[in-house]
Amino acid sequence: MSAPRPGYLALADGTVFSGNLFGRDGIAIGEAVFTTGMTGYQEVLTDPSYAGQLVTMTAPQIGNTGINAEDPESTSGKPQVAGFIVRDNSPVISNYRADESLDAYLEKNGIVAISDIDTRRLTRHLRDKGSQNAAIGSESPDVLVDRARNAPSMEGLDLVARVTPEKSYAFKETRGEWNAPISPELPPQSGAMPPRQKVVAIDYGAKRNILRCLVDLGCDVTVVPASVSAEEILKLDPDGVFLSNGPGDPAAVTYGVNTIRSLLGKKPIFGICLGHQMLALALGAKTYKLKFGHRGLNQPVKDLATGRIEITTQNHGFVVDVDSLKGVARSTHLHLNDGTSEGLEAPELRAFSVQYHPEAAAGPHDSLYLFHRFKTLMSSPKP
Repeated sequence: MSAPRPGYLALADGTVFSGNLFGRDGIAIGEAVFTTGMTGYQEVLTDPSYAGQLVTMTAPQIGNTGINAEDPESTSGKPQVAGFIVRDNSPVISNYRADESLDAYLEKNGIVAISDIDTRRLTRHLRDKGSQNAAIGSESPDVLVDRARNAPSMEGLDLVARVTPEKSYAFKETRGEWNAPISPELPPQSGAMPPRQKVVAIDYGAKRNILRCLVDLGCDVTVVPASVSAEEILKLDPDGVFLSNGPGDPAAVTYGVNTIRSLLGKKPIFGICLGHQMLALALGAKTYKLKFGHRGLNQPVKDLATGRIEITTQNHGFVVDVDSLKGVARSTHLHLNDGTSEGLEAPELRAFSVQYHPEAAAGPHDSLYLFHRFKTLMSSPKP
């Protein structure tokens, strides 16, 4: 281990935590948030939905399984967070798949991180006071507090432009043998395989495992940038359109909302996370920012149609206003902790979405059935 590099985490409200810096030298500024989960830190680091955020891991020891080449969730394979906050940066790597240490990975990819932070105290503070801008660095606490206070608010911020691809491409990866099958509940196929379906995935910051799930389901997936128009998508004549997850304020991505609005009723649509929020906006509903968001692998969601409880992976700071859905769509799922929106459906328009991540990565696989629901919707005749 290298010599300690003392540094600070300073919140915009003036609260300061001292610790030791690792990863790249420098300053990181963004919204301080926390995520619950005992594992999955590499997936968290590389999830584009975390762009612009300083992510706190609530599990006390991070880095003990190292970093490998298979688990990045960004299509670029690189970390997407603005900065990283942990209690204990493990000096020991113990996993047969590991290629390098967390410290080396962050330094190579230009991510500033801080360890030896009381993450329990920090998490409780963010729960009480709300997620807020913060800065990590070795400068004086007063300077770092000023930097945090001068950073732009997450509300009204379009971060999709930072993470969406520059051009369209065909996605062909599968999920890999260490993942569970996409639907263990379904019997094996016999006889002739059904024809492959064409899906256009609008990439607002898509996770790779979502796209892999679509490929494993028998879809030919074309990924397009968030700026692509409805006309360009319809020219590809897909069987369905997928709206991906992504970072920032959905209401700020007006061009994406306009595109979705122009697609409604013309093709089956399935949205996840930011895609869920933007579908709601396109339908005429509203969104708002949560106090500290839902981030982690253990979020309880109720399916209102079946009464079934799913344990889900989530990562979002904004949410759909349930009351605003009335008259434009049907609410299908609710978060059991706070009653916020976790799903919607507009059957006459062949559109549905969920706030959580059915592909997990990392997390439970309770909700993989939603991909089959999308496949069924694409195979069904237009009403």
